[in-house]
Amino acid sequence: MQMDSSLYNEVLYLCTMSQTTEKAKQLTGEDKFKNIVSHAKEYGFIFQSSEIYENGLSAVYDYGQYGAELKKNIREYWWRAMVQMHDNIVGIDAAIFMHPTTWKASGHVDAFNDPLIDNRDSKKRYRADVLIEDAMAKIEEKINKEVEKAAKRFGETFDAAMFRSTNARVVEYQNKIDATLSRFKTALENNNMEELKQIIIDMEIACPISGTRNWTDVRQFNLMFSTQLGSVAGESDTIYLRPETAQGIFVNFLNVQKTGRMKIPFGIAQTGKAFRNEIVARQFIFRMREFEQMEMQFFVRPGTENEWYEKWKQTRISWHRTLGFPEAKYRFHDHIKLAHYAKAACDIEFEFPFGFKELEGIHSRSDFDLKQHEQYSGKKLQYFDPELNQSYVPYVIETSIGLDRMFLATMSQAYQIETLEDGSERVVLNLPPFLAPIKAAILPLLNKDGLPEKAAEIVNLLKYDHIVTSEDKDTIGKRYRRQDAIGTPYCITVDHQTLEDNTVTIRERDTMKQERVHINELARIIDERVSMTAALKKL
Repeated sequence: MQMDSSLYNEVLYLCTMSQTTEKAKQLTGEDKFKNIVSHAKEYGFIFQSSEIYENGLSAVYDYGQYGAELKKNIREYWWRAMVQMHDNIVGIDAAIFMHPTTWKASGHVDAFNDPLIDNRDSKKRYRADVLIEDAMAKIEEKINKEVEKAAKRFGETFDAAMFRSTNARVVEYQNKIDATLSRFKTALENNNMEELKQIIIDMEIACPISGTRNWTDVRQFNLMFSTQLGSVAGESDTIYLRPETAQGIFVNFLNVQKTGRMKIPFGIAQTGKAFRNEIVARQFIFRMREFEQMEMQFFVRPGTENEWYEKWKQTRISWHRTLGFPEAKYRFHDHIKLAHYAKAACDIEFEFPFGFKELEGIHSRSDFDLKQHEQYSGKKLQYFDPELNQSYVPYVIETSIGLDRMFLATMSQAYQIETLEDGSERVVLNLPPFLAPIKAAILPLLNKDGLPEKAAEIVNLLKYDHIVTSEDKDTIGKRYRRQDAIGTPYCITVDHQTLEDNTVTIRERDTMKQERVHINELARIIDERVSMTAALKKL
């Protein structure tokens, strides 16, 4: 059949778009981070909260239409991996408001503080511990650069361990890290704010904004939000917006254990909002005042906690690896200062555009929480172990991941600027298909001749199982570009041939390859390629 000129031009553009990518533009650090923040707003992922009112509320964000779907998918993947895939883990949804004594028992009223320091010239406030950790990380980067240069110079004969122990410059750097680390750990353990400031002075840490070292003293600041419960102020009680979701699990330990007939070892999981009055809230959604956690508390027999701690470390890193992100993006980091409840603690850190930062924590919490709630409530929170024929307070292994941070990690890894063979560029979110907010976009080639109506039929065919969309504005090429930027794995083009033989062109986001398939095959193809179940089977 003979094509009209407009249709021929569209098909020609399709062929150009289908060329494989030549290279990805390497954006790193601050430039990439700025791009991601801008992209998140431009394409409906994240908006500043209440931004119509004098630039909105700082450190609080709203998730837009695509951000809400991506966030929901990440949450669902965590929930299915944690609850559905384990027959000894169940989920709950505890209230945000809790009895105020809960937070006295947990230690948050007395000990939930951040050490803060101000720069007098920039008027900016920082966490003192973060400044010191970042300074040590920069020294570690210098060591790594020295090792990399030596490795290139000596080739296959290079012995990295020997070089680290004998090279004068590297040894000097390492001695500085070790000495600072020892002082830092002692200062944190003793709650010595004067020593923290002295470390900052001795390391010659400057304010990133002003460039000066004109620092105030370090002081502690409690992070909990308080409010009043009751209709009359004089009769009100002070309560707190929960700073973590874990305590809702601990106070419900016996409720869940008895009603679910749970046997040790078992876990209780939940997701939900938490609130912290972060004074140093920056780096977009990495640190916010209102955020969402995904936590699981795993109750074990005393004496087995070390074994379970190691097991959950490996279980959780395996979950991250199923997303397909490079392994080099992850690392374990043992805590320098243990929390008041912890026997052991480590973080799974992710390399964000602004460096390696905490993504998930795994903590061996001992029996601290349940014993504290026993003491303050006067109620026994013990488990009768039929194998031992005795009752005891279980020990706890916690896994806790920030959903918002996981969202940012996913966006950071997925965001790419690719240069095509024809020299043009495209912005694409290479999201794991099962996490993508939109699974397929149905695109009528032209907005006439019955093509939009046929596209609507395909939407109705797929919408019961997947979030799909349809667009008919702009050229097909521009619509492809928009769906790439949203992260849509598949675009389905409806053209005049579709009206003749019920076939469509399906285009894959990452490779831009196209194939012609029958409409009756679409549901099966999309199901197979965006399946969350397939990812879960890799665990």
